[in-house]
Amino acid sequence: MAVHDRGGGTIRYLSRADVERSAVSMLEVIEAVESAFRCKGHGRVELPPKTAVHPGGADSFIHAMPASIPEMGVVGVKWIAGYPQNRAHRAPYINGLLIRSDPATGIPIAVMDATWITAVRTAAASAVSARYLARTDSHSLAILGCGVQGLAHLEALRLAIGSLTTVHAFDPDELQAATLAAVARDQHGLQAVVAATPEDAVRGSDVIVTAGPILREPHATIRADWLAPGVFATAVDFDSYWDPEALAALDMFTTDDVPQLDHFRELGYFKAIPPITTDLGQLVTGAHPGRTSPGQRTMACNLGVAIDDVAVGGRVLRAAENRGLGVTVEL
Repeated sequence: MAVHDRGGGTIRYLSRADVERSAVSMLEVIEAVESAFRCKGHGRVELPPKTAVHPGGADSFIHAMPASIPEMGVVGVKWIAGYPQNRAHRAPYINGLLIRSDPATGIPIAVMDATWITAVRTAAASAVSARYLARTDSHSLAILGCGVQGLAHLEALRLAIGSLTTVHAFDPDELQAATLAAVARDQHGLQAVVAATPEDAVRGSDVIVTAGPILREPHATIRADWLAPGVFATAVDFDSYWDPEALAALDMFTTDDVPQLDHFRELGYFKAIPPITTDLGQLVTGAHPGRTSPGQRTMACNLGVAIDDVAVGGRVLRAAENRGLGVTVEL
């Protein structure tokens, strides 16, 4: 019987510290995500729906997320978990790994922590959406949910919307809200207010970020009459924060991938969303014009898709290799 080559080669492992030390900037992350969606808009990606298991029960999940972007030379899969109950044990809500393969051979070439990548690529997708959906004169930003995603969105939206001057921070954990407000003041030079209630944060804001846990049954806190004309919202937590009447008051409702959203609809999410206007790939390519008037209320409900991860993972891997980061082991 013939003996077959088992593949050989090496694989680079990057810890969370290695990933962060790669020093890929948020601006680079935004550029990578926008490039990925440009490829998607032209139909040049493979992006099957997420596959999920739920061993933790309640609103926990573990997703397998594969994607290929031939034009960018990246292919891989992310294994990512979200466990809301972890917070009670001082463990992260989101954690996981990203596996990169050589697109020419399929052989794995890298395994890296996906926690930082997930945080920044999610915020970057919102920032890309903001370029097409937010008013260019937006001044005030409301962040509801001031943990990892709140902080990442603060940085990304500050880059995408240069006119921002004020942040209203709300979180059930007042310390988290205070921490985000301090970062807004000290690192970004913005005025910052800790809001006592979600309504205090949202009313009058030009941009709204909702970044709480993803819930199958939304708590539907945000009301339609809180929304100012011309507001742009990015719902990182699916529709968990949004009352159906508030969603119905939107003039444009967009997402990053319609088949993914339809898949989650079949699983019981998104029971009361308005019709989908377009997706992010169509916005980036110009196939859809995005915002066309100052008074439109717009929303990006980006689910987080694997092309984000493999695009940003490609930047991280190149930077890590250049810096000699990580550990290489034999396959």
